[in-house]
Amino acid sequence: MTLLSLDQITVAYQKQPILKDFELSIEKGQLISLLGPSGCGKTTTLRLIAGFIEANSGRFTFKDQDYTKVPVSKRNFGFVFQNYALFPHLSVFDNIAFGLKLRKQSKQEIEKRVKQVLEVVNLIGFEYRFPKELSGGQRQRVAIARALVIEPDLLLFDEPLSNLDANLRESMRVEIRRIQQELGITTVYVSHDQEECFSISDQVAIMNNGVIEQLHTPAHIYRFPKTQFVAEFIGFKNFIHFSNCSDLGSKLLLTAGSHSFHVTKHEHSEAGMTGAIRPDDLELLLEPAPPEQVNYVPGSIKVCTFLGRSYQCTVETALGTFTVNAEIGQPLEIGRNVTLYFPENKIVVVE
Repeated sequence: MTLLSLDQITVAYQKQPILKDFELSIEKGQLISLLGPSGCGKTTTLRLIAGFIEANSGRFTFKDQDYTKVPVSKRNFGFVFQNYALFPHLSVFDNIAFGLKLRKQSKQEIEKRVKQVLEVVNLIGFEYRFPKELSGGQRQRVAIARALVIEPDLLLFDEPLSNLDANLRESMRVEIRRIQQELGITTVYVSHDQEECFSISDQVAIMNNGVIEQLHTPAHIYRFPKTQFVAEFIGFKNFIHFSNCSDLGSKLLLTAGSHSFHVTKHEHSEAGMTGAIRPDDLELLLEPAPPEQVNYVPGSIKVCTFLGRSYQCTVETALGTFTVNAEIGQPLEIGRNVTLYFPENKIVVVE
């Protein structure tokens, strides 16, 4: 069931378009992340949903009602800010209760609901502390509790973990996912961190220049990026630009220069002529390639650096420079001749 829909939304600042005929639908109960580089429009999308900004054109529908012009005060949405936005002079209890007091709830109802949400975010016993007496993770949980206590129809996160250290980010994203699944609340989450989004989301929207380039499950996007931009953003470093393509049924035969490649077909394979492969999936061979074999490219070592578990080698070939992570015992000397093998089920054809 579609809960939220953005249709043909355009947003521009000083005639500079940020979102262009933007389309997005979100199912009830899902956690969907908006992921992309700075300036791609993800925070603008979140602020538009929250009601902080208005679209120049287009329609925003929520629960089958037109929310395009509905003011912030009339949208029962919870918003968790990047910088927590807690009141320093108020206790944890009063920070959480703030929205309920604005809604003129009774004292008994406020106490009941604040206690309930403190249990959800594991902050029982912290009611009378002040923000300065809390860790970063505890402050963020107070901010989440404040958003949850009003029993929102939608929960919005704007890069909530960017101010935390790496270990705390990891534990907090687990907490956010636990809370979201426990309550079954529909959530829109904005971040520029791929690992963060992929670990907690039902769906991820990869954004670029005001449009969604791909929307799918994290596992699908990780394995089958649709475009070269998406592939580069999620860690594909090697690209081959093909000149010819033949359909062999379950696979494609593609050529680049004098080299031929078999590639296993997937849903986007016939839409592009660029192959992408991760450094971990590319294989480095220390012997020459078998004669007349597809998916093999000779080259020479340009750089070899130690990564810990493996060495990362930059290999110069007739098709360009490729990066491969190889589990070898020692670094290879510069200029050494090697062979790269491109497994056909690891190459992804992108637009």
